[in-house]
Parts: sequence; structure tokens; C-alpha cells
Amino acid sequence: MKRRRLGQHYLVDPEVIRRVVSLADIRPADRVLEIGTGKGALTKELVGLGASYLGYEVDRANFEETSALVRGRASRVVLGDAFEEHPSFDVLVSSLPYSESAAFLKWLSGRDFRRAVVVLQEDYVRKIMAPPGSRDYRGVSVLSQICFDVRVHGGVPRAAFSPQPRVGSVIASFTPVRRIEKAELTSVIRLFSLRRRLADSALAELGMKGGGSFGRRRVNSLFPEEVHLLCVQGHR
Repeated sequence: MKRRRLGQHYLVDPEVIRRVVSLADIRPADRVLEIGTGKGALTKELVGLGASYLGYEVDRANFEETSALVRGRASRVVLGDAFEEHPSFDVLVSSLPYSESAAFLKWLSGRDFRRAVVVLQEDYVRKIMAPPGSRDYRGVSVLSQICFDVRVHGGVPRAAFSPQPRVGSVIASFTPVRRIEKAELTSVIRLFSLRRRLADSALAELGMKGGGSFGRRRVNSLFPEEVHLLCVQGHR
């Protein structure tokens, strides 16, 4: 699949790239993963740090271009989808296609790592940081808030990309707090498909145990830790 079809806008601004790399706080012994190498603007900075580097790219032309950049270094670029693989890494750095944001968050929630720094669509970051009861509060809000400490490190101007996107972008960092099992992740997403229902009613429809003291509250009013507790208890 071509990256343009994935909604990819290549990060090209040197100053923004330097900010992303600086925030990643990469150490010499780190295993660095880049998802979506694009044409290699970020890749060039990462492979120059001396840490172990692994990149994934789904577009063959981009893969060949970035493979040439890392040739002769202790680095490797793979033609494929990182979300279908399980590479080990300490630090993740990426300027993701916007259409892959949800897949990225779900995949990251089950990984063991130290830090991730990612350029994401501003509206999506607003959604994953949304508080209970708000219009943007969703299953991905719960996942991000129970699994990570998410910080926003400023906006990225549209002119920093080629071609320029129509939407705003930000740099966000993810520090892991908890890993969750796939069954828990699925339950959170399913529960929020019924987010306007009372918790007891939603749980019953999903074949899960009742919500106890939370049961008479609407799903979208529950705090992330409460949602997680319901989903864990619902499978016992």
C-alpha cells in the first residue's frame, strides 16, 4: 500500500526533526525503532547517533531509498508493517501516517519499551487525552491513559511537511505505565462501542460480569482505571 494512500505527509523540517530526536533522549546502548521511514529525513538523524537502529517501511520505493542511507552502518530497514511484527526496542521515534494512529496506540499498549516520541495529528492527541464525560472521550482515551504517561511537546507547523497536511500536528511522547493483554484491550474498545449506556447494561450485552458500584453510571462517565477494572473483572 502506498504511503500517500495511508495519509502520509513527509516530515522535512530540520528543526522539527532535531526536536523529535532530542526528546527521544536516545542512549548509545538503546535499540531504536522507527515506524515509517518515509524518504529518510528522520532516519538520517537517528542512524547518526551510534545506537542500534531498525526501521520499517511499507512503500518499496521509500524502503529502497532509506536502505541506501543506512548501508554500511549497524542499522537495518525492513520492508513491511511493524504492527504485524514484534520487534524489540527501547525507544520508538516516528512521524506516522495519520490513518495509522489508532493501530499504533493499540500495538504500543502491549509493548515493553522506555520511551516513544511520535508526530501525530492534533485532533487524535486531543482524543487520547480527553477526560471522562467529554465529547472526545473514547476507548482509545482509556487505553492511552491507563497504559502511558502522554505529554505534548508543542505543535508542528504544516510547512514542516511535504506535502502539507490540512490538519494540525503535534509532537507527543509516551512513557509506559502498564501493559495490557489483548483481551483487555478488546474489551475496552467493545465497551466503548456502547459508551452512552449504563455500565451494567453494556456489560450484560457483551456477556461480561456486572459493574458493581460502577454499574449505574454511564460508560463514558467512568474514569480510565474504573473501565480497566471492569474489563479485568468481567473476564474472571
